[in-house]
This record gives sequence, C-alpha cells and structure tokens, in this order.
Amino acid sequence: MFTSTPFYQMPVSAFSYRTYVFAAVFIMGNLLLPQLTHLIPGGGLIFLPIYFFTLIGAYKCGLPVGLLTAVLSPVVNNILFGMPPAFVLPAILIKSCLLAVFAAVVAGRFKKLSILHLVVVVLAYQITGSMAEWLITGSHDAAVQDFTTGIPGMLIQVLGGYFLLEKIKNYGN
Repeated sequence: MFTSTPFYQMPVSAFSYRTYVFAAVFIMGNLLLPQLTHLIPGGGLIFLPIYFFTLIGAYKCGLPVGLLTAVLSPVVNNILFGMPPAFVLPAILIKSCLLAVFAAVVAGRFKKLSILHLVVVVLAYQITGSMAEWLITGSHDAAVQDFTTGIPGMLIQVLGGYFLLEKIKNYGN
C-alpha cells in the first residue's frame, strides 16, 4: 500500500504554451467535477471537488500549471456558476494554492508516486489551509469543516489521485 513507483513531472516551463494548454485541461476538470458533485445535496462540502484536478495538475506538471489551476478554477466556477460562493473564495484560493505548492514540491523532490506521498500532500494543504481559514474567518468550525464533512473528498483525492496519476505518469516524459 505504501510502496512507491518512480514518477517524474512533465517538463513544463512557466512561459510555455503547454503550460496554458495543460492548465486549461485541468481547469475544465475542476469545472465539470463540481457540477456533478453539486447534484448531491452538500456534495461540494463532502467531496471537495474543486481541489481534485489541482492536485493532478500540480503533481504531474509542476508549480506553474498547479497554480494556474488553483487560482482560475474557483474563480471561473464562481463567475459561471456562483459556486463556490464569493465569501468562501479567499479560503478556497489559499487552500488551492497550498495544494499546488505541496503537490509540486513533493512530486519534484521525491520523484515518486505513492499513496503515502499523496496523504502527506493532502494533509499538509488541509492543515495549513485550515489554519489560514481560521485566521481569515475567526471561525474554528469553518476552519475544520473539511475534516468533519470532507473526509470522503480527501480520500478521493488520495486514492483517485493515485490511480489517475499512475495512469498518466509516463505521459510527456
């Protein structure tokens, strides 16, 4: 379960057209997945769909793609669909950017893919993001909401992320 396989980020520079193409693909995923989960009452809070393709993009393509996906996904979703609501955008943007940073750093540093690596990424962005959310909102309940209702979403990020990254790990290398 905690074995790791070699994994290399796809070489994408910050100013390459590939960066924007891959970011657009992952942003589209982050537009479609939330629409599906919002068909279930409370689906966004339970499944945390806005983060899934940010994790995939940052782990596979690195920080430029990860940050573009992290910032544009929630903003475009808000503009087009009103979700996430504007009052939670700052916390979601912080968590998304932290996720992109942690995923890109772990993938780039260790050059391995394992469930343990993804658990570390998800816990790191959730813990630090929750602390930031607590500072922003002053609400402990809001800050720990992902840990009370979003555990299925975190599991999907780890397990679903692992299987998707495993499938695409040789693409672009």
